[in-house]
Amino acid sequence: MCTKKTALIIVDVQPTFTEGGELAVEGGEAVAQTIHDFVERERGRYALIATTQDWHVDPGDHWSAQPDYVDTWPRHGVAGSANARLHPAIESLDVPHHIRKGQYAAAYSGFEGVEDNDERIPTRDEVDAAMAAGRSLDALLRAHGVTRVDIVGIALSHCVRDTALDAVARGYETRVYEDLSVPVSAQLGAQAVERMRDAGVTIIEGERYVD
Repeated sequence: MCTKKTALIIVDVQPTFTEGGELAVEGGEAVAQTIHDFVERERGRYALIATTQDWHVDPGDHWSAQPDYVDTWPRHGVAGSANARLHPAIESLDVPHHIRKGQYAAAYSGFEGVEDNDERIPTRDEVDAAMAAGRSLDALLRAHGVTRVDIVGIALSHCVRDTALDAVARGYETRVYEDLSVPVSAQLGAQAVERMRDAGVTIIEGERYVD
């Protein structure tokens, strides 16, 4: 029996990133349902489950009318919009902790966000105050005694990768479930997996919980 306190972080599973969304990733709908089924089956193994969301109010140059799809992107994850909400398959899980990021700047890692469990649109000062008050993902994990994190979601090649890299850099044993995540492209996904492994992240294939 594993005695480590493990958290599950569900990264950016939002309609804005699934088929039909503003920045759709192929396979997003399917992975949303697969994550839902995994959580229903395995949630009792986790000391904590949290979601992350892009919740952009005015993210500056992160949005562009002529995006390069590297540093600039079409409008997506617009705070307060239906497509910025959690995907219905994830929303139905009633996860209690929600980390929102990118309100007033580009943000890829969940560790750049603040816990925000209502639907209002915060001001820049409110976001800064929340971070100063310690309402961060790192603080949430440490408050629950978490030492290991499992990470899943969209996109493996971007926000899943950066959240995992930040987690391992902060000293968490970090695992990414590759089959519970989806990349923007196969090539970018392979590059992300290699980079994560080099940083010390464990990549798990399959959809079953690993102790």
